[in-house]
Amino acid sequence: MRTLIRFIAPAAALVSVLAVTPQASAAGHAPSGSSMRVPGTGVAFSENGARDARTRAIAAENPAAVSATATLCGSGYELEAAEQLPDARRFGTLFTYTKSTTSMSGACAVFDNNLGTAKRMKLKLCPNKTGVACKVDEGTYSQYAGPVKGEGNHDAGWNNCSRVTAIMWSSGVAIIDRARFVAPCD
Repeated sequence: MRTLIRFIAPAAALVSVLAVTPQASAAGHAPSGSSMRVPGTGVAFSENGARDARTRAIAAENPAAVSATATLCGSGYELEAAEQLPDARRFGTLFTYTKSTTSMSGACAVFDNNLGTAKRMKLKLCPNKTGVACKVDEGTYSQYAGPVKGEGNHDAGWNNCSRVTAIMWSSGVAIIDRARFVAPCD
């Protein structure tokens, strides 16, 4: 089954990217996140996610993972980024989501373990604001670490420049150690 999925997934990703690219080129830009969904899911891309070809391709290859991680984050979250870690070898995948309404904003992250064996993992989400505690999930996981989620009013610092760190260890050595902003900073 995994072999079949590995064979079909790249083809599906290519079709998804090709289907979106002509629309984006015709308009001179990528479609807005709220109008674009991950193929085969009900999950919307954020505007940044819709513009990022790598995020679109990874999401198209893994619609079940996108659906599952979005469900963990909760209603209203849009896929901001999907990143294979540490590189194309893909020991793990970091999914980040954002949510913004007129009264609140939020950020959420899930770190998917793609190795098929339990590994020590840590996922930390920190707002761009002093005096607000980071959200952390750490342990030994065979499937995923997280979700780590922060929500609050727009001044809480969760959606604007919040930072996520994903670490995975094997035999005491970090095989993934990645820190990034959940969404681009202004």
